[in-house]
Amino acid sequence: MLYIEQSGQLEMRRLEHSDLVNVIRLMNDVISRLPSQDLFAMDDEDYFREIFDGNGEVYGAFKNGSLVAFSVLAFPGGNEGNLGTEFGVSEEELPFVAVLDSTIVHESVRGLGLQRLFHEMREKSAKEKGYQYLYSTVHPQNHASINNLETAGFTRQFTRTMYGGKERHCYAKRLNIVE
Repeated sequence: MLYIEQSGQLEMRRLEHSDLVNVIRLMNDVISRLPSQDLFAMDDEDYFREIFDGNGEVYGAFKNGSLVAFSVLAFPGGNEGNLGTEFGVSEEELPFVAVLDSTIVHESVRGLGLQRLFHEMREKSAKEKGYQYLYSTVHPQNHASINNLETAGFTRQFTRTMYGGKERHCYAKRLNIVE
């Protein structure tokens, strides 16, 4: 998928195992400049390997061949960490939960609507795969992400401390399955 922005073209595509090094590099780079480490719950290489091994999908945006943004759609299944448990989803329905997880956008491409595009791509994929629930968490001070979630039809269900003491708004959206 090609996305045109004012200063050139961005290529957007689903990422693969071979992109892992660049995903980790970009995540560490962007997080290192955040005003507070509470703003982002950082994932590790093992998490991304699990995603690439079929427990989700990662989408990326490239500018001049370099990864400048990525976003994760997780399929937690019956795993203990399934965000659906926070929302009271029954054990039988946990396999139908997908999670809009981490999104990282380099400062040089912020404001171009990439997070909105990532939301659209991930929701479309989740619907096509038969997921019924889509959840996400966001730091209460991350106004851009909150706006993007709410514009995409998510509703805030509650706020609680998660991820080792980080405050998070928890958002939900019920998906209409594509037939």
